[in-house]
Amino acid sequence: MSQFVRTIDGVDHYSMFINGAWTSGHSTDVIEVENPATETVFATIPNGTAQDALDALETAKIAQVAWAKLPSIERGKLVFKLADAIDENRERMANIIVAEQGKPLDQAYGEVGACSSFLRYAAENARRIEGDIMPSDSPKEEIWIRRLPYGVVVGLTAWNYPAALATRKLGPALIAGNSFVLKAHEFTPVSGLELARLAHKVGIPDGVFNVVTGAGRTVGEALVNSPVSNLVTMTGSNRAGREIYASGADQIKVLRLELGGKAPFIVMEDADIDAAVKSAITARFTNCGQICTCNERMYLQKNIADEFTEKFITQAKQLTIGQPLENPDLGPKVSGGEIEKIEQIVADAVTHGAEFLLKGGPLNDGNYAKGHWYAPSVLRVPDQTSALIEQEIFGPVVPIAEFDTFDQVMTMANDTPFGLSAYVYTQNFRRVMSLSTELNFGEIYVNRTCGELVQGFHTGWGHSGLGGEDGKYGFDGYLRKKSMYVNWS
Repeated sequence: MSQFVRTIDGVDHYSMFINGAWTSGHSTDVIEVENPATETVFATIPNGTAQDALDALETAKIAQVAWAKLPSIERGKLVFKLADAIDENRERMANIIVAEQGKPLDQAYGEVGACSSFLRYAAENARRIEGDIMPSDSPKEEIWIRRLPYGVVVGLTAWNYPAALATRKLGPALIAGNSFVLKAHEFTPVSGLELARLAHKVGIPDGVFNVVTGAGRTVGEALVNSPVSNLVTMTGSNRAGREIYASGADQIKVLRLELGGKAPFIVMEDADIDAAVKSAITARFTNCGQICTCNERMYLQKNIADEFTEKFITQAKQLTIGQPLENPDLGPKVSGGEIEKIEQIVADAVTHGAEFLLKGGPLNDGNYAKGHWYAPSVLRVPDQTSALIEQEIFGPVVPIAEFDTFDQVMTMANDTPFGLSAYVYTQNFRRVMSLSTELNFGEIYVNRTCGELVQGFHTGWGHSGLGGEDGKYGFDGYLRKKSMYVNWS
């Protein structure tokens, strides 16, 4: 059994976690993990192979049998212990998240808190795995509907909330009686390995929770394509989701995909403007705009547009940008490639008539000579065909468009293949009732900023995904149903 982590020349070299043991796997290659605020390599992980993925799946398949037989309340006790261990290691976890992802320290502490909340809510469901008994049409017969685990669940997570997304999937999967194989994004793998260390420490049985590392097109594809994986739950880009959807088709794989978003932020003339501005700032710039539910496009009713825009730009100018451990408002983007993507979208939009109201952009000198920094930008767009309206920005840039009527803005907001989240500020209850059916998004925030709760249901429509997470509906997705016709005549 190799070590969890070895520090050599100031760089931490991590192992994968398979069947309760730390291993470098079948390859000597490593992937360097960069700190996005300094561009220094602070860790390496094994560049896992397809065989490593298959090894993890096979051990998970064996371990799942005994895990599913354990009373659910006993599984719940272990998941509660994992939540406690995360809380006890709060500082260490937060600093790992800062180092690998770049979010400000306070936001990293918030992510750690979300981890334990996801696990605690899942553990509370240990006594809620309920079925049904129905009368039959035949005498001395009943119909039983049982809810049972799928078996081996594969979790593929994005880099923007690496620890929270892992526990969001891990908790309900384990409580339902599944075993779990996590493939964390190669940008942000260390927090997932830390979760495995804590899970092992609190006594979650060997093989029930495994973590493999490596490239998505090698390790990820092997996990998805293997017949051993019964359910694949993934949070990530629309491109990756489409590839997984295609890969899983041959085996009729059960998939749960949370993909990209293009959330409209709609402000009506009767809104509380100050509250809406504050919410819009939070919903756009938290985590440097790297949230799938972020405020991606603002629609302002014309008679309040100037007031809102002036206040929004004033507050955006006041946002601080700096080293994550100093708790600025914005830390760095996760990578240089992400900066380039944003610049391409902005350049295309400006070419086609978008106008800067606040021009930020890349920062690369002085205190920002190292790292991936981007200052907030606000642009007015001429129409719905702007790249800023059509493409997911995933950064601290926001377009503004104006509208005349409620019906008009419903059409504008729905003019997208995405359907994850939307925001609406209005005091008109009739409008609220109308948008509840007319706005084609799986999650709508009315007079509040972003941030879903563990008891809710986080789900996307259209190109934003399949299935969903959280609450009783999310938990139900980790269980399948079996019908039994029981005759005792």
